[in-house]
Amino acid sequence: MFWLCLRFAQLALDVVRTGLDLPPRTPCAVVDGPPQRRQVVLADAAARKAGVHAGQPLAAAHLLCPRLAVAPRDAAAERQALDSLAAWAYRYSADVSLAAPDALYVEVGASLALFGGWPALERRLRAELAGFGFACSLAAAPTAAAAHVLAGLDDGLALPALAQLAPALGAVPLVHGGLAAKAVATLHGMGLRTLGELFRLPRAELARRIGTDALDQLDRLRGLAAEALPRWQPPARFERGVEFAFGVESHTALAFPLQRLIGELALFLRARDGGVQRFTLVLGHERGASTRVEVGLLAPQREAAALFELARTRLDRIALPAPVHALAVRADDLPPLCPLHQDLFETNRREQLDWPMLAERLRARLGNDALKGLDCVADHRPARAWRFVSLDAPADPPRKNGRGSGGSRDALIGGPRAEGRGLKSIAAAAAPTARPFWLLPRPLALREAPLRVLAGPERIESGWWDERDQRRDYYIVQLRSGQRAWAFVEAGTTDGWTVHGWFA
Repeated sequence: MFWLCLRFAQLALDVVRTGLDLPPRTPCAVVDGPPQRRQVVLADAAARKAGVHAGQPLAAAHLLCPRLAVAPRDAAAERQALDSLAAWAYRYSADVSLAAPDALYVEVGASLALFGGWPALERRLRAELAGFGFACSLAAAPTAAAAHVLAGLDDGLALPALAQLAPALGAVPLVHGGLAAKAVATLHGMGLRTLGELFRLPRAELARRIGTDALDQLDRLRGLAAEALPRWQPPARFERGVEFAFGVESHTALAFPLQRLIGELALFLRARDGGVQRFTLVLGHERGASTRVEVGLLAPQREAAALFELARTRLDRIALPAPVHALAVRADDLPPLCPLHQDLFETNRREQLDWPMLAERLRARLGNDALKGLDCVADHRPARAWRFVSLDAPADPPRKNGRGSGGSRDALIGGPRAEGRGLKSIAAAAAPTARPFWLLPRPLALREAPLRVLAGPERIESGWWDERDQRRDYYIVQLRSGQRAWAFVEAGTTDGWTVHGWFA
């Protein structure tokens, strides 16, 4: 096997930066401990250049760097970020394991040929991690334990053969070998400093001095013992959040953390190979108050840019009732996703927006009620055979009205009866139920009779129960101008033509 270890040594710092709206190159540090004795846990490069380091009291750090921006450590956010990174790594292998608090194991041996070999895969991983905003060191080895040790010492090292492990691990200091602190102290007392010196000692004597647990760790490093790593699985729902050190009062300041959370949602969806139909933005205020912003989609989606645009547009349309101290994204409606491009060899990718995405943009900018869909109604009267419906509503079957179908007195009259009325029907057997695409809002009276009848009649006799009774014979006719129209006369008559719609 070929295990890749991704170590995020600055994970605590990368996570808290999400909630800080800082100017570029501002020194930043993560602190922890009791309020009266806060200490620096992690500092970025700008802060370290000013003399700030881990374990330093916060007061001393402020003396050395007055511009230092600090944030308390958020262990829950770090676990969420590691889960999001596992979802991203799941795209490259089904064998992903968490190495809390700041590392991931990914078995990439079966994926190397797919991604063009180790150098190409490494470049791709680094580019995507840089885009996510996470600093990372990585190494690959036949064992996960060895990859974890080497990732902290030699970034980018890859050892595909098991025989290469012992020489590479031989120069590793004991303090970086993954052993317990007590075992390292015991070995230092014996004058040992590297793993290579440890490997040359007799196993029985070594086990008696440092215990079997430490000996098992050394065996796992060299591939002499099996590794039991729990396999990470994508959860059934998505929920990620970030807390701010101060109240945020503008939509602009919320854009960056929102983009980060939507990016994590997109990674989660790719890991599941699915999409999202509906998700919620939860804005947390003081004293437990919250504001919920629902983002519903007409079709499943998982592209980060599209989801962020919709979420931000929805967020910009609301007025913040109070300063925002926390922001979360929750998604439960996670249906399967059918990709837009299904041809494996398609070269001409469509650049234009598809209809669902265009509709979502319009609804996000104008509101849910600005766009409506059309639905059929079980009514024979043309002007009442349709209705506006919400785009979010599922398609309902046509509803019958209060008098059965309303069509007990509706009749369809065939061609022979049309000729009996003296009309020049030349296509009475044609489909009489054809409808024009353009239906006039109000019927228009014709000044002269049509040139010829192309189809009909179709009698519509309905509406007697709601005092809007209609008794009409409809025909497809051709006018003297050459236009084809859908026209009617009162039932049983042959004059008084009225146009109700036009055919293309």
